[in-house]
Amino acid sequence: MSDSELLYDDLHIDFLEDLWGEGYLSPGGAEEALRVVQGLDLKGKRVLDIGCGSGAISVLLAKECGAAEVVGIDVERDVCAAAQRRVDAAGVADRVKIREVTPGPFDFADESFDVVYSKDSIIHIPDKEALSAEVFRILRPGGWFAASDWLISHDGEPSAEMKAYIIAEDLDFAMASPDLYDKALQAAGFEEISLLNRNPWYKEVAEEEYAYLTGPERARLESRFGAEFIAGQIDTWTAMNKVLASGEHCPHHLRARRPG
Repeated sequence: MSDSELLYDDLHIDFLEDLWGEGYLSPGGAEEALRVVQGLDLKGKRVLDIGCGSGAISVLLAKECGAAEVVGIDVERDVCAAAQRRVDAAGVADRVKIREVTPGPFDFADESFDVVYSKDSIIHIPDKEALSAEVFRILRPGGWFAASDWLISHDGEPSAEMKAYIIAEDLDFAMASPDLYDKALQAAGFEEISLLNRNPWYKEVAEEEYAYLTGPERARLESRFGAEFIAGQIDTWTAMNKVLASGEHCPHHLRARRPG
């Protein structure tokens, strides 16, 4: 991936952090990030953070959840640089490592992590079966895969509204259905698979985000990021809210355990 193809340059990173909180490039900030691993004990564990973005979650997993080591990986140079700065500033460089990687199989040994985590990043990975198999391979027996991802409610052709939303996002979205994820995880060998639909939560949050973009903050946002950029974001949220309202866009929490 060349610099011209980067999905999250400094402008987009700064905008998303303004919207969702410093270090967060997906909705819900620290609270939603922690919900993904709610009930799991990360103390003393080795954790892989797939699509670590600008690093806040990797730091959170170490500082708040007590992980002994967190390896955050991402394919974007700018976000990895931002993540490394955040790790250094948080004083956890001894426990949190950031690695820029290339798309494809993970460059990690079999059974090398206790937990594999991801927050709204695996939407960019088209082959969910290959992803599930790789996660299974690198997990230790008894280890957990805990993730959040943006799903489409059905298999087959997206609606016209969903197609318009994906175009508006201008990202390499590879949305899969809950049924496809369930089958992919089963085929990989996972047990205790659960999928929790977060559409009711994000439908309300996205409406609040739209109000933030179009309300009293708009002048400040336009001054900081440019009027054309903010107008584009408003168009994206307009399209997204339509498919959230219909339920076709349905973010999910995913969890599955490798048999121990």
